[in-house]
Amino acid sequence: MRAGRTAAAMVVVASLAGAVGAAGFLVLPGPSQVGPVLLPVAEGEGFAQVAEDLARMRVVRSALALRLWARLTGRDRQVAWGDYLFQPPITPLAVVDRLARPPDPIGQVTFPEGLTLDETVTLLVAHGRGSRDAFAALLSDPIFLAREGLPLSGAEGYLFPDTYVLPSTMSAERILHEMIARFRLALDPELNARGAARGLTPHQIVTLASLIEEETTLPEERRRVSAVFHNRLRLGMRLQSDPTVLYGRPNGDRAISRSDLERPTPHNTYVIAGLPLTPISNPGRGALEAAVDPAETDALYFVARGDGSHEFTSSLAAHNAAVARYQR
Repeated sequence: MRAGRTAAAMVVVASLAGAVGAAGFLVLPGPSQVGPVLLPVAEGEGFAQVAEDLARMRVVRSALALRLWARLTGRDRQVAWGDYLFQPPITPLAVVDRLARPPDPIGQVTFPEGLTLDETVTLLVAHGRGSRDAFAALLSDPIFLAREGLPLSGAEGYLFPDTYVLPSTMSAERILHEMIARFRLALDPELNARGAARGLTPHQIVTLASLIEEETTLPEERRRVSAVFHNRLRLGMRLQSDPTVLYGRPNGDRAISRSDLERPTPHNTYVIAGLPLTPISNPGRGALEAAVDPAETDALYFVARGDGSHEFTSSLAAHNAAVARYQR
């Protein structure tokens, strides 16, 4: 009888000692380190792996104790995927509390309006968000394009220019999906309906918007540029947009020769009638709005003044005079 009581007492004492030891561990900071530690958590990654990574990075001293405390408090199921920044020394209590809150907004990448598809991929690769081969494989995959509701001609025009938070663990496919999803928010049903009222399909809206985006950097000129293109389309005139001649040049050369104007390509609007086969860049919301809401003007021409603005004219004679004046 006495032996049984003694054994039970030893179990209680051991449990209390274990509890005291665990409690002591939870308030004991991890090893001191120089500078912050970045923990990338992949989508679907379990807490056990997170704990092992934190122990390997010397943020905590015991992965097992961290797992047990997180499971006991139910926070092992609250970790989201993304990047977490820790500043050691930090206690396991604080680590678990931090993991239960949203990741840090690390990995911001800004895509300006008017970037081409290739320029967008180049920017992603430069920020370490995937390889060029990985993006190229997806963007040429008809199954991926169909799943995203994109035309088989490709994703040009459909990667919306904006600022994104792209965690280091985000896959190339998820990044493209996020950019396309944000494009869908920009080209909403209301814009599509306004475009349809002018005889434009959604793809034509994006294509026209990409030309507007490339022709002017001034928001106040977008609707006037749009009007010129709408007027020319209505009259059956070729759009004669210089950016469509430059599209696809690998070296960024902006010089245009007469032979360039006469070269037949699917995008050269000096040669083809109507809109190009595909967009020539990724337009922003302002250009999309201008594409379906042109200004009220009979202008058919515009020429750069040299200060970023343009002069708009309604006759060839007036246009030629403006060209002579600004390109003298």
